[in-house]
Amino acid sequence: MIKSLPGWQYRCFPGRLFYECPSMEHLRYKYHTSAYQKIAIFVGTISDTMRTVLIISLAISITACACTGNKAAITAEELTKITGELASDRFSGRGTGTGGDSLAALYIAKEFQKAGVEPFTGTGFQAFVVNVAAEAGARNRLSIDGTEYSMGIDFMPLALTSNSSLEAPVVFCGYGLLPSGDTLHRNDFAGVDLSGKWALILRGYPESDPESEGYALLSSDRLKVLNARENGAGGVFLVSGEKWDVADNLDKPSRNESSAGIPVIKVKRSLADDILKGSSGVLAELEEKAAQPKIHKGFITAASVSAEAEVVKKEAFTSNVVMMISGESIAGEYVIIGAHYDHLGLGGPGSSSRNPDTVAVHYGADDNASGVALMIELAEKLAALRERPARTILFVAFSGEEMGLLGSKHFVENTGIDPSAVNLMINLDMVGRMKEGNGLQVAGVGTAAGLRDTVMAYADTTAVSLSFTSEGYGPSDHSSFYGKDIPVLSLTTGAHLDYHTPFDTPDKLNYEGMVKTGDLLFSIVISAADAPARLAFTEAGPKGPAGPMTRRRGITLGIMPDFAGNVRDGLRADFVTPGKPAALGGMLKGDIIVAIDEKPVGNIEDYMFRLSQLKPGQRVTVEVMRNGERELLLIQL
Repeated sequence: MIKSLPGWQYRCFPGRLFYECPSMEHLRYKYHTSAYQKIAIFVGTISDTMRTVLIISLAISITACACTGNKAAITAEELTKITGELASDRFSGRGTGTGGDSLAALYIAKEFQKAGVEPFTGTGFQAFVVNVAAEAGARNRLSIDGTEYSMGIDFMPLALTSNSSLEAPVVFCGYGLLPSGDTLHRNDFAGVDLSGKWALILRGYPESDPESEGYALLSSDRLKVLNARENGAGGVFLVSGEKWDVADNLDKPSRNESSAGIPVIKVKRSLADDILKGSSGVLAELEEKAAQPKIHKGFITAASVSAEAEVVKKEAFTSNVVMMISGESIAGEYVIIGAHYDHLGLGGPGSSSRNPDTVAVHYGADDNASGVALMIELAEKLAALRERPARTILFVAFSGEEMGLLGSKHFVENTGIDPSAVNLMINLDMVGRMKEGNGLQVAGVGTAAGLRDTVMAYADTTAVSLSFTSEGYGPSDHSSFYGKDIPVLSLTTGAHLDYHTPFDTPDKLNYEGMVKTGDLLFSIVISAADAPARLAFTEAGPKGPAGPMTRRRGITLGIMPDFAGNVRDGLRADFVTPGKPAALGGMLKGDIIVAIDEKPVGNIEDYMFRLSQLKPGQRVTVEVMRNGERELLLIQL
């Protein structure tokens, strides 16, 4: 044990001896041991003689303590075993709400128990319901002037449809493009009366138009539907022209999507030609005309169509797995380690697979069996310590991350832990592909004072090369905690070409690199668990993403929306950033936005669409529900 000296103070570091003296030109000595030791840090001046004495003392201490440590270790062998099992055919890609997802949760709980940690509550499973898919219902029909057509052969409802019917004339609206900026001069809804009528719209965008690159950002089916709805359409038919989709397939609805508020049906080109019969040509001719610059005039057809659309949402149960090591002296405060275990299942359309045409097991070895395996190994090492940490350490394997951070969102809102009692949340997502140079990316270091310095203090820079991001928000589960004013760190070794494909397999992981990450992680966790004082949260960047339209136009209210869609008929503000337009206009955390400039907001897609219509400097009215009462806010952008 190092003796106390005048001007020195004790600090605790796990797994190594660490000596640093500022007056010695930032000279550092790091000695890896298996011991949990107290060390001294000089805070004054030091002579050459004293420097020599201290270095000798450190060396003696290392020799004396080398055999006293924790026997558990994070090993490449165990990481290989756990990752290989999670990313095997047995779990069929761990799609949220599937049988593979349930089996994976059971396996993870078993591995946690083997590691020596106990359930946080009950059996350790935190169940919740997710909308996993959509399928065409029984009430789908379509007739043109009395002639009936067949679902699956001639038409198919889209997942974003409302379950409703409409009998009305049909208006051809070209590509359904309606730019809101000043650079793209096109309005496919100009000169037509859509009120209460069907809009027939070409999918995609005119690639032959010199401004096609700009139109590409506006070409999503949902945006076109919303544009049509805003122009009065009572329903929308979408059809693929030959130049856009030669196959003219009718994909069944599979992915669960929020309703656009009107019936939305995809039709075959042959059916579209029947609608256009007796009007201004067949679809192939109109596709050619609509692609020409500045020629995009819509018209009403001679047909009247009666149709009903129905999509049935499918629900399923899934579970977070929540385990813990109880704290010794500050058990009511927490350090949380998290990693999502869900992946894309068998992929396919609507799954976010980068190979959407491929239906096959998406193994998700790096994304994110790697993070779960490292978390389990970390739990075993921490559980083997002779003394329990001061704070309780929670280990959470999240489900539903790939569907929009659903598991972590459910955890922070339903676990019953006061966010102020969480000292730090550390997220592990894709930590298995450490590349040449041993790079490890650490995000969130700006969410509490001194976090970056803490990470650097424990980093063996000969083992890992660190890069830092201050922002607390990112595309993974730590964002749910950052939104609750909890300091966060998120560790990753970065993206690769196998991301969200069937080729993210266990054989491609760098398990020795994972060990290096685990050694650093262990030290950070112990530091956060044993520190006398809690970290003080600081805001570091926005608390939510900007969509492609808002990024392009620079419009934001300054809120973190409820991306999980926990509120019907509106969008809840889960956080309101101080000093931003929403806060300055009087919006409060928990307000439910129901309208912007008197136009309804029913979900996140409506909200993003409304923002896309706004301009910098504009003053808008925002209607919110607050404590059951409607409030009208005036917000300056």
